Amino acid sequence: MHSTLNVADVPTVDASDIAFVLRLLIDSGRGLALLRGLNEGEIRELEEKIWNEYQGTANSRVAIALRFRALLAVFSSRRVKALFLERGYPVFGALAHWTAAQPLNIRFGFNSQRLLIALEAMTAPTRHAQAATAEMRIAA
Repeated sequence: MHSTLNVADVPTVDASDIAFVLRLLIDSGRGLALLRGLNEGEIRELEEKIWNEYQGTANSRVAIALRFRALLAVFSSRRVKALFLERGYPVFGALAHWTAAQPLNIRFGFNSQRLLIALEAMTAPTRHAQAATAEMRIAA
C-alpha cells in the first residue's frame, strides 16, 4: 500500500528530528548556513543525508525535509537573523521546538513574525543575566 503526504497539512515531528538536521549542518561545518541561506544543491545534499541517516519512516523523512525547507524560508527574515546573531546557537534549540510543532502548509510556510516572537520568548536572557549585563554596562 502506498501512503501519501498531504502538503496542505504537513505532519508535526519531534523537535529532536529538526535538531537532527541542524546537527547535520553544524557537523558539516555549515552551522552558519542559515544566515546566508543554502542553494538548491546544498539543500538536496542535506535531504539525501536525511534520507540515508535518519531512522524513521518515509513519511517522517519527507515531513522533516519539508519542515526544514520551510524553516530556511522563514529564517531568511532580517529580524530572525539578527536575533540569531544576538543570542547565538541557543536559538537553534528553540527553532527546532517551534518548527517541529507548528502547523505547516507548504504553500504558505511558517509565519516569520510568529517565529520571531516565539524565539525571543524562548531564548530571552534570565533576569539574573540581564542584571549582570546591566551592571557590566554601568561599570564600563
